[in-house]
Amino acid sequence: MGGLLGRAALPGLLSGPRAPGPSLLARPSSGGSSWTRERTLVAVKPDGVQRRLVGDVIQRFERRGFKLVGMKMLQVWEGPNVVCSSRAMVGHTNSAQAAPGTIRGDFSVHISRNIIHASDSVEGAQREIQLWFQSSELVDWADEGHQRSIYPP
Repeated sequence: MGGLLGRAALPGLLSGPRAPGPSLLARPSSGGSSWTRERTLVAVKPDGVQRRLVGDVIQRFERRGFKLVGMKMLQVWEGPNVVCSSRAMVGHTNSAQAAPGTIRGDFSVHISRNIIHASDSVEGAQREIQLWFQSSELVDWADEGHQRSIYPP
């Protein structure tokens, strides 16, 4: 699916389950660490785009050390425990319950305008990523001495 995420397309992202396809979990390269690098889908919602918060959201994921491996108006982030970690970074769905320091706690104004979507499970992430990205659109980072991430290649 190419192109930018339109306002009308976002509800489809959050709709019911689709048949899962091939696994989108990245595997470590030969000779590397034995951990499985998770991937998660993150979407800055229209209210976050309107308020010009896309850069702030991306910056928080980069500072956390995750690798941006795919982006349209959605991002696919990769790293160990990225699904659980990103949910903690994003904060509670209800902005009134979102902790300060989380993306929703800092920027959300209402539960219906809560800035961001992040996958809620590894399985959900695989399904959502497959809806929006072909595997050829995702980067397989080979840091080879240029390691900028805190995680092994």
